Amino acid sequence: MFNRVGVVGDIDSITMFKAVGLEVFAAVDAAAARDVLRKLVREDFAVIFVTEDYAKANEDILLRGKTKAYPAIVPIPTSAGSTGFGLKGVKKDVEKALGADILL
Repeated sequence: MFNRVGVVGDIDSITMFKAVGLEVFAAVDAAAARDVLRKLVREDFAVIFVTEDYAKANEDILLRGKTKAYPAIVPIPTSAGSTGFGLKGVKKDVEKALGADILL
């Protein structure tokens, strides 16, 4: 029951997560990532990490995910670096929860 952690992204960005025991799901593009995300959301994952590029392309899935307790869908940087999309989402959530941007 909600005890699995998955990672979705391009193979170069997610391979290292397999070494620490997370379930990895490689996707060749945003459309493939969309299919994987839809599948994982229906399964018993507590957390799904998704690379920022695929998260941004599938933002509607992330927004729908915020209405449920599980899974938490968390954008992470790719192997090429961060686009700022993940941090922007965190700042937005913190501001909504606290009423002020404390992360500046």
